[in-house]
Amino acid sequence: MYFNDVHILFYVLFGLVGAIIGQFVHYSSKCFLSEKKILSKESYKDYKKNNQPSFVFIIINAIAYIILLYKFGLHTTFIENINLMKYIILIPMLLCVVVVDYKIQIIPNRLNLLMFNIGLIFTFLLGLTNLTIAKDMLLGMITGAGIFLIITLLGGLIAGKEAMGLGDVKLMGALGLYFGFANILIITVLSFLVGAIGSIIFLIIKKINKKKNSKLEDGYIPFGPFIVCGSIISMFVPFNTLFTILMKIFSLGLY
Repeated sequence: MYFNDVHILFYVLFGLVGAIIGQFVHYSSKCFLSEKKILSKESYKDYKKNNQPSFVFIIINAIAYIILLYKFGLHTTFIENINLMKYIILIPMLLCVVVVDYKIQIIPNRLNLLMFNIGLIFTFLLGLTNLTIAKDMLLGMITGAGIFLIITLLGGLIAGKEAMGLGDVKLMGALGLYFGFANILIITVLSFLVGAIGSIIFLIIKKINKKKNSKLEDGYIPFGPFIVCGSIISMFVPFNTLFTILMKIFSLGLY
């Protein structure tokens, strides 16, 4: 049986690999939160002793891998499969961003640097066959980081404090290497749109529950999860579809 010209056994394989990596994401997130080395026997022993398997991460990552396979398919050459490969590598790191930024309101430099370095590798590989695409990825990096840096600096000048952390700036720069110029603009808009909706929901829930929670008590809402949400949407939904939807939203249906 085939789906999108890919045999069903490949979907099973991708789902199994996704499940295994999903569990590794949970382990890695715990290491980031406790500032421990990931590739360490001591870290793994401590994790295994104090944690149970995370079925949430296992299921989410497995489903994401299956959907990626269905969207991009399998091809005969390395370059034809490069989008599938880069997103398979990117999704686990984005899940780590969500967990860590939500928990401690920081995106670790080593996580951003890992995404950035892998993005550079993919950009270089693409440049070997199509220099235009590689230039677009580099422009995406500059644009993503530049927009958020400007917002951060303006927030400091106007409000006297950072509008968002530098971790978000670095994250957007790294993501630009995966998505390119046009998509990083879409991700920026989606991030703020989702962020606005998420913030309203958060404030309503907080008001109802009246629960105090560390930094969130002071009204601080981490922006990393919203960036990740925008990135995931851009990853799975075609650019033209997203562009049309956003134009209809911001033009009040006149577009």
